[in-house]
Amino acid sequence: MTRSVAEANIAISRIRDMPYGIARSTASAAELDRITAEGPPEARAYALFTTVEGYAWGGEVDKAFLPFTQMLRWWDAHPEYFDEQDQHSLFWSFKWMVAHLMEFPAITAAQIDTTLTDMQRRYALAGNGMNAVALSRFGWAQMRGAADTEDLFVEWSSTPRDDFSQCEACDPGDRAAHLYRTGRYEECIRLVEQVLPQSPECATEPGDMLSYLQLASLQVGDAVGAARAHRLARQHLPQDVTAAPIRGRHLEFLARSGNPSRALAKLVEDQRFLLEGDTPHVRWTYLRSVGAATGLLAADHAATPVELHGVPAATVAELDRWVRGEALTLAAAFDARNQTSALTDATWAVWNDATFLAVDLSVFGEHLAPVASAAPAPRAEDPAQPSRAQASSPDASPAGADADVAQGQPGLDDPAELLAWAESQAGADRVAAARAYVAAANAYRAVGRLQAAGFAHAEAAMLASAEGDDEGARAQFASAASLLRGAATPARYFAPVVEAWARRAEVTQLPEIDRLAESLIGELTEEELPDGLSDDIVERERAARAVQARRLADTRVRIAATLGDPTAPERAETIAEEFARAGEYADAAYAFWLLGMLRTDDVDAVYALESATEAFTLAHLQEPRREVGGELVAALKRLGRADEAEKWAVELSGNA
Repeated sequence: MTRSVAEANIAISRIRDMPYGIARSTASAAELDRITAEGPPEARAYALFTTVEGYAWGGEVDKAFLPFTQMLRWWDAHPEYFDEQDQHSLFWSFKWMVAHLMEFPAITAAQIDTTLTDMQRRYALAGNGMNAVALSRFGWAQMRGAADTEDLFVEWSSTPRDDFSQCEACDPGDRAAHLYRTGRYEECIRLVEQVLPQSPECATEPGDMLSYLQLASLQVGDAVGAARAHRLARQHLPQDVTAAPIRGRHLEFLARSGNPSRALAKLVEDQRFLLEGDTPHVRWTYLRSVGAATGLLAADHAATPVELHGVPAATVAELDRWVRGEALTLAAAFDARNQTSALTDATWAVWNDATFLAVDLSVFGEHLAPVASAAPAPRAEDPAQPSRAQASSPDASPAGADADVAQGQPGLDDPAELLAWAESQAGADRVAAARAYVAAANAYRAVGRLQAAGFAHAEAAMLASAEGDDEGARAQFASAASLLRGAATPARYFAPVVEAWARRAEVTQLPEIDRLAESLIGELTEEELPDGLSDDIVERERAARAVQARRLADTRVRIAATLGDPTAPERAETIAEEFARAGEYADAAYAFWLLGMLRTDDVDAVYALESATEAFTLAHLQEPRREVGGELVAALKRLGRADEAEKWAVELSGNA
């Protein structure tokens, strides 16, 4: 029986609620096939648009062209099946597809010119405004390095906005990018700073414009502004495959601002973009930024080892040579298509730019650095409700690098007031809050309250980590652990700090953390409970200790995996099953997910990823369920089990 239009539209809308990725695109393709075969025809345009959207934003751009062409043909044949929203979606997606055509060097210039002409014709026939057409023509001229690029930029900027213009976030972001690329750094800064108070937000904004703002601030010699822009940019840094150019500019910024250790860490973190991009142009853009960074890093760190999967380079110098070769090869392919030297010239322009400005991105000033020296003897403290280290995710902008503990902070000798002030600021100014936590820790140490000092250091560490100051965070965690151990803090309350430290530690710190976790597990299992407790309290306390012991065991497995211990997969499976038996489904899901990542064989990985997906279902955690489900669908497709992959994708969409 054919579904009603409403039923079909609900099913499609469920798919649009999924995160971009292979699970969503698989579910969308299945839904499109069903509607094409069974109807209703009134839902077909919506299904086609959703499929185009999923491919275009999910890292499978090359697959988006077919459903887009089908959508155009359906519109030409049956405009009566397109409601007002369907028509808007059709013309809106035209912008994506024209822009993406340019990003594949195999697409000829003649094909792109023809498509632009068709876009303008269709917009005119539909009575649409021409802002999107002007933007597309400017983008094509810019890629080719055409002589009329600036004229077309002015034409687009002066064309009245309409229903198909870039959104209120992307429009200024696109203009800021052009201003930066053409060396108008002050104009770029003014534009972005004028827009930011309006809180622009879209798929890539404000992350994109902020990535230019930090670099423009370097270009004009504003170290304080650069630090402020970078901190804000980190809060809005996209994670998906479409974000590669933005993340590349972050890497370039770190190298140009004299933060080599952070740059190398960012390089390893984002290494997948060295080999993949949702289009060849996206990959070229990322590699161009990487080449700028490695060129600077190679001057003083040429022999520094790098561990990158699938990249034939073992040192920074080798990576620099490889990256430059890859970027120039891609640039040459585009230039051959465009019959210009624009991309090659743009590549060398970035690499030859000698701009360098030291920017202090550390959260803690020297006067607030943790001290490992002896402290007064600890006084007795009630461990029942100690502070717990929790990462915050504020929306507000933090202070610049030169900001000390902000105005209004209480005196440095009152730990309770300092602690309360730090807690009040953590959601508004992470830098000031982190410094206040350290000040509180120092004040607590001065009066012998080592446990309170330790937890304050842990809070400071979490905020520093959120700000990207990994070195500062590690030092704070080390101080926290030393103080909490010295204060004989009960293992149940000490354990979360150790777990948080392990997630952010350097590899060299992991053996020490592993020994500490092992010791705490022993204490949790063996430590006697005080006499006189009721049976209910005893039962609850034992259960809480058992939970914490399992989480510490999970932390030890993750340390083992990082250190390359061959027993890690077996241990991961054991702890995942322990979590599941205890009914701790969220922990079980993440442990099974780890197991799936450790299994090098897709057949073995499928079992683990299926288990993780099912555990997330039991834990009612929809977002990570869909994320790990995407990995499951990808693994099944690699194994040629397309029917199972589709079944899981439909299940993840909620349409099963």
